[in-house]
Amino acid sequence: MSDKLITVDIVSQEGSVYNAKAKIVNLRGSEGEMGISYGHTQLISTMPAGVVRIEREDAEDTLYVSGGIVEVQPHQVIILADVMERAKDLNQAAAEKAKEKAQKALEEAKGENKVDVEEARKMLAEAEARLKALKILKGVNAYYPSSDE
Repeated sequence: MSDKLITVDIVSQEGSVYNAKAKIVNLRGSEGEMGISYGHTQLISTMPAGVVRIEREDAEDTLYVSGGIVEVQPHQVIILADVMERAKDLNQAAAEKAKEKAQKALEEAKGENKVDVEEARKMLAEAEARLKALKILKGVNAYYPSSDE
């Protein structure tokens, strides 16, 4: 076992929901995609709803995170998230239905209440992130759309 592994902890309101030693952690922060490995520079960033990929020595975990905050230390990554789900436990049909519902809510909210628009956008981002996690799990390249789209 390599001594150059970084500890990954994901914590939700229920407490610790994930803990592992990893070679590299890939996630999306507020400024874009990050790859974090042992010895990384310290940082704190917000995270939108998205996918966290954790490459361990013997396996890879693909996780959906509803968003939150990531703290990186040279030897540890801590993610504070409201919701974390393993991609293998996600339901494709439910995620697609949630996306359709969010798109409909967004269309209905446009020009109306800004709070409703933001809530619909959040729902849509979460549904799209779940679908991305499922695609990655199946080995399909799944990139985030650019912020211009």
